[in-house]
Parts: sequence; C-alpha cells; structure tokens
Amino acid sequence: MKRILHLISSIQGKESHSIQLGHAIVRKVQEKYPGSTLEEVNLIELEIPHLNPAVLRTFFIPVDQLTEEESVSIRFSDELVKQLLAADILVIGAPLYNLTIHSTLKAWIDHVTRAGITFGYSENGPVGKVTGKKVYVAMSSGGIYSEGPGQANDFVAPYLKAFLGFLGMTDLTVVRAEGLKVPGVQEQAMEKAIESITID
Repeated sequence: MKRILHLISSIQGKESHSIQLGHAIVRKVQEKYPGSTLEEVNLIELEIPHLNPAVLRTFFIPVDQLTEEESVSIRFSDELVKQLLAADILVIGAPLYNLTIHSTLKAWIDHVTRAGITFGYSENGPVGKVTGKKVYVAMSSGGIYSEGPGQANDFVAPYLKAFLGFLGMTDLTVVRAEGLKVPGVQEQAMEKAIESITID
C-alpha cells in the first residue's frame, strides 16, 4: 500500500490535460498498489500565498519562540511539508504556461523548501532530506518540448528535476502530453501520453 499525493496546478479545470494525465497516472499506481491512499491537492483552489518576508522569517525561528501571529503565518508551510513527507509517491500536474510552471506550483515549492527540514547543508554542499519517494510529473504542453527546437525552451521538466533532486527526490519520471495544439499531432497526443505511463 502506498500513500499518493497528487498536486494539481492547472487553471483549465475539467478541460485540463495535465489533470487528466495526472489522474491516469494515479489510476495506474493504484492498480499496481491496491489499497493505496490518495490525497489530492488543487493548488489553484488552495490559493497558496506567495512567499513574503514575514513568512520567510518564521522559517528560521524555533517553534517555541514563535508568536501567535507567526505561528499562524507558518501553518500553511508546515501543513504542506507534512503532506509531502507523508507521501510515498508524488504525482505533480505541471502544465507548461509561458515556457514554465504556474505560479501556484512555484509557491508550493517555496513553502516546502525548508532548511533543516526538507534540506540541509554539509561540508560538501546541500543535502536533500526528502528521500525514498517516487515522483511522476504529468506535464502538458501545446507545443513539442521533449525534442527539436522547442527543447531549449522547456523550463518545466528540467526545473522540477533539479529542484526535486535538490530536496532528495531523484527518482523522477516525466510523462508528457505534448503537441496538444499541433495539427496532425494533437489528435493522438493524450492517447499517446497515457499509453506511455509506466509505473516502477
């Protein structure tokens, strides 16, 4: 049995290809690991606040020294970190918007990047503390970015791979639904993406 955390960052609702792809990945994980639990978090609906100076300051204050106001401001981050650490498998919906991820996913990243909790520093540099997890990125894009001239403009998959690796999540698979706006490709794009899903 696995604990699955599915993060949604699409603004397209029911029309979203990354959500559809994320659900397809979740179903295949559940088929492989019957009885697994699922926690789905819609980052758009959650309206995660962007990191600000006040919240950042609380990251470095001992818990027993936090004021009541500071305890409230850090609660959001604490809950997101708790969800992340509890999960065995992450499915991250990441549509490509303007060549990168949506700001809500970036806000999630900022809130779970906690020195001493999700990463630390050693004599040899930073060390990720979020280990032993499998990550699937459900990426969607109107164009083709896995190869060809568009590859240089993909700031979704390389960024998530680098960031999640920084936190210790190095076992990452990107599943792409791409060419969703490209004539001659879009007709089979979702079917091709779903067929490509392989659960380790």
